[in-house]
Amino acid sequence: MTDPHFDAAAAVALGRDVLRHEAECILAAEERIGASPDFARAVETILGCRGRLVVSGVGKSGHIGRKLAATFASTGTPAFFVHAGEAAHGDLGMVTADDIVLGISYSGETQELLMIVPTLKREGATLIAMTGNPASSLARHADIHINCHVEREACPLNLAPTSSTTLTLALGDALAVACLSAKGFRKEDFARSHPGGALGRRLLIHVRDIMRQGDAVPRVTEDIALLDAIREITHKHIGMTAVVDGADHVIGIFTEGDLRRLIARVGDVREIRIGDVMTRSPHTIGPDELAAAAVKELEAHQCNQLLVTDPDGTLVGALHMHDLMDAKVI
Repeated sequence: MTDPHFDAAAAVALGRDVLRHEAECILAAEERIGASPDFARAVETILGCRGRLVVSGVGKSGHIGRKLAATFASTGTPAFFVHAGEAAHGDLGMVTADDIVLGISYSGETQELLMIVPTLKREGATLIAMTGNPASSLARHADIHINCHVEREACPLNLAPTSSTTLTLALGDALAVACLSAKGFRKEDFARSHPGGALGRRLLIHVRDIMRQGDAVPRVTEDIALLDAIREITHKHIGMTAVVDGADHVIGIFTEGDLRRLIARVGDVREIRIGDVMTRSPHTIGPDELAAAAVKELEAHQCNQLLVTDPDGTLVGALHMHDLMDAKVI
């Protein structure tokens, strides 16, 4: 039931104001990182890291830190998150001298983070701080400081972390993407760290991984009767048969669709040879092509099957649209 005091127009206006304000904060930070060497130094330092990037924080900063650690890890920078409170109670043993610690605290005075700074310094780990106060204790003790200051929060009370957390997240993303680009990180690299996702399947699965092979591939020679070719199509359950020569080179294809059109045209097909009605020079694909390329071929030619051949045209497999769907490539 709608609250009689609810003002939809006011809610929308406030929502727009929040988005506008947070966007303005990000644009202001864009100007800052262009005027300061710290962002570039941070990227260069992370690129030179011999260990891992350890992201730490508490509260809302901790939530942002977890996301940033995941982003770095999936884009080519080994990273993990350690809660600052847990670090002070044993988890700091995960950090080595070869690591870089990215400490996140908007105030720069978070006690849990400040408590572990002496140990980090003693171990020789590099500390990058992200705070909203360059004069804060964390910023002063850091090797590099990234300024995520905002004039006010988007919260009308100027209390709830809103603009500050959004900006911290955006700056962390900017660091991760800058590192990604400098490393020459590619879509294929991203897919390797996301093998279970749609992108991973599109970029890691090749035709040979899912094609039908051996006896599962329907094939006939061009001199046999059409009725025998139909039996081969029926037995292999792929809706077509390849037509090959004596060396198993593909010379044609005949599909169930071709059969329906042929019957509609001539009626009696008992005396017809497959070589007289097959489609010559059919569309084929190589076994080392990405499965995603097979999808494009099928869509481009508006067909459901592809023959798979090696470079000299020898039949090595067959692929149906359903095979691609079963592999979740589409």
